[in-house]
Amino acid sequence: MARRLLSLGSALALLALLPVSDAHAVELPVRRAGLWEMKVLRAGATAPEMTMQQCTDQTTDKDMSTSFSPMAKEMCTKQDIQKTATGYVTDSVCAIAGVSIASRAEIVGDFNSAYTVKSTSRSEGGPAGVPRDSTTMIEAKWLGACKADQRPGDMMMPGGIKMNIKDMEKLKGMMPKQK
Repeated sequence: MARRLLSLGSALALLALLPVSDAHAVELPVRRAGLWEMKVLRAGATAPEMTMQQCTDQTTDKDMSTSFSPMAKEMCTKQDIQKTATGYVTDSVCAIAGVSIASRAEIVGDFNSAYTVKSTSRSEGGPAGVPRDSTTMIEAKWLGACKADQRPGDMMMPGGIKMNIKDMEKLKGMMPKQK
């Protein structure tokens, strides 16, 4: 159960980074097309560092925010993005499967060669009923062109698992419904 909540929390943290469409909202820039490596580090967690790669292009990055925005709007009561002198800051409050997660992410970098995301979150309403604080760091760097067997949206996960982010649209129906 803890692993499932960790996965859901990670998914929400990533959702918090996606811009919600609004005529006045600040949007995160589109990443440079090509292959990106992302290292995910969780402070104090027993889980090891996770490294994944994603092949992307401008259309895929824009599609991700368009596809996930409706889901984020349903799950999140707050989702703000602000431009800062060094990057962006996002603040969100989202709920999934009875767990409320308030998070703040600081994003620094140029989206062309490298960027980092430091996310702090507080989860409440889990199985133990005890609030949990966590800090996650994502270090992303551009590696170059996508490999010949990759298409935009492909994610290479630990253990050799390959999935395409565009297929995640099909999985939205499997997300637990809010009560």
